[in-house]
Amino acid sequence: MPIRHGIWTVGKKPVPLSPSRLPNEQLLEEMILSDPGILSDQWMLIGRQEVTTHGGRIDLLAITPDSSLVVIELKRDRTPREIVAQALDYASWVEKLTSSQIADMYRRFSGGNSLDVAFHKQFGTALDEEELNHSHQIVTVAAELDDSTERIVNYLNARGVAINVLLFQVFEQGEEKLLSRAWLLDPGETQTNASATVKGASPAEPWNGEYYVSYGDMSWRSWDDARKYGFISAGGGSWYSQTLKLLQPGARVWVKIPGTGYVGVGRVVDAVCAAKDFTVTTASGDQPALEVLQHGHRYKARADDPEKTEYFVRVQWLDTVPESKAFNEVGLFGNQNTVCKPTTPKWRHTIERLKTPFPKWDN
Repeated sequence: MPIRHGIWTVGKKPVPLSPSRLPNEQLLEEMILSDPGILSDQWMLIGRQEVTTHGGRIDLLAITPDSSLVVIELKRDRTPREIVAQALDYASWVEKLTSSQIADMYRRFSGGNSLDVAFHKQFGTALDEEELNHSHQIVTVAAELDDSTERIVNYLNARGVAINVLLFQVFEQGEEKLLSRAWLLDPGETQTNASATVKGASPAEPWNGEYYVSYGDMSWRSWDDARKYGFISAGGGSWYSQTLKLLQPGARVWVKIPGTGYVGVGRVVDAVCAAKDFTVTTASGDQPALEVLQHGHRYKARADDPEKTEYFVRVQWLDTVPESKAFNEVGLFGNQNTVCKPTTPKWRHTIERLKTPFPKWDN
């Protein structure tokens, strides 16, 4: 059923705001260029009105922290199924872009700036040319969604195609116009689909039911704490934390510290929990994580921001090693998403190799 928005004033007698509309798509595009957070505060825009070799014109193109791309199509009114076909056609062109073509695109978009420099400034990490455009997702931004388009988007996602719809609605309050938004699907699901469909990878295999977890940015996290108190965590932006929602009690997770190696395997105990509600068991009983963990003071500073706060998933560890003894070798699976469901032969190979350094993996 298509999603519909409504906004009311707050008070003893709530008053609904009157629906309105934008005069044209260009205004929406200009708003997004001025504040990309309307789409996501974890995407960086790198292209606008790019002409494809197929004769089309892509409204906006963005890059995510794992160097994958996002094709963004803006439609002020309804999104008939033909628009989905158009977006898929654009994505087939984007998939073939080389790193030099993407760098040139950003130079045109930014007025001569370097993609490498901008990426590092935005995400705090170096852009890996080999990872650039390794996968992509499609987002259609629209005011309404017809039944046919909704069925098609759901069908494609169920089969691993990373496509989503961001619905917006304009309301009037006096002389002001207000913009609201809602995703058709959980952005974490689309992000997961994108990470599982890597360009140039071997044919996908059936998912084995086990999750890969990237426990990253050790300046904000302590693996010693995670081992001791039984958890994994992520935060600093929805892109990093939203895939934690994929983990449900009973799921097996294999944890890797990026750039270091695999450090543990365990079973999920509880679903994701925000930092201010998460507790850990100490000798004195259960205590707030914000008061106990090494980086608790940092988590406390952004605990009231649902986008930036740290999120935790409780884990019963089956086997772990300290960070200094992490297992790593050429050919093991890796991914910059916090959680993903790998479907590549490399994942099967990785699991078999990890059973040796983590012999209690199935306890």
